[in-house]
Amino acid sequence: MAEVPNLKYIKEIAGGNNEFEKKFIAIIQAEFPQEKEDYLRHLENGAWEESAKVVHKMKHKFGILGLTDGYKTAIKYEEDLKKGKTTLMEEFSGILNTVEDFIIKIS
Repeated sequence: MAEVPNLKYIKEIAGGNNEFEKKFIAIIQAEFPQEKEDYLRHLENGAWEESAKVVHKMKHKFGILGLTDGYKTAIKYEEDLKKGKTTLMEEFSGILNTVEDFIIKIS
């Protein structure tokens, strides 16, 4: 079964502070689309090292959204990209789509 993003961690660190929670979510919603765009642009241009840097940023969002397996995949993919390997590209793309759908849904 595929992992499902959630807000458990954000709610936990917010400790009931709804304003903090909203700001945290807003940051993810603002940053993620740009990071995805940057990742895809670098990938299209064969800029593996730059792609890896963006994956590095994105993996933390996966962890924050409760995607433990997604986080682990991103770690491996980041290292692979540094070596010019893209074997996890399709799996990573699925994670990106899952996160994107989730952040749109929580808008």
